[in-house]
Parts: sequence; structure tokens; C-alpha cells
Amino acid sequence: MGRATAFIDVHLADPLSVGDIARAARLSVRGLQNAFARVLDTTPAAYVRSARLAAVRAELVAAEPPQTTVADVARRWGFAHLPRFAQHYRAEFGEQPSETLRRSR
Repeated sequence: MGRATAFIDVHLADPLSVGDIARAARLSVRGLQNAFARVLDTTPAAYVRSARLAAVRAELVAAEPPQTTVADVARRWGFAHLPRFAQHYRAEFGEQPSETLRRSR
């Protein structure tokens, strides 16, 4: 698990596939999925999404509005589908990303 999470941390802003993570961890895809389920009670994809959401939140909190937009930050962290991103963000943090950005002012 250490290799997998370290790889994710280093490459968080890059496009990542479960296969990429499995190769870095020296596991099969199935082995990686089983390890994440057993140790972290999640999937590799959900782990990556949560880590990226946390990175977006940190950037929004530290933002200098009005130069910063939610869309720009979300895309920079790999979220191409903005409505889905907003759904995940609200589920993770209990507020819309625009609310986080407004509070940073």
C-alpha cells in the first residue's frame, strides 16, 4: 500500500489509471483493488478522487479571488466534468466549491 499511495501523492495532478498505480505498487490490478479494500476500505479510484478533492479544497481556501475560478482549479486537478465534480465535492465537504472560494475572500 505504501508504494501505491506514495505514487498517487507524487502524481496526483497527472492522469492516473488503476493500471498505472498497480504497476508502481508492483501488484496486479486485482491485487491493488483487494489491498485498498482490505486496508483502506475504499477503491484506488475513490482514494485518488478524495485526494484530488482535498487538493482542490486547499487551493480554493488559499485562493486570491477574483483571479481564481472553481472551474480552473477543478480542471487543474483532473476534474473534467464540472457538475460531477461539484457533486463529489459537496458529498465530501458538505458545501459547494463556490462557497469555499467565497469564504477565502
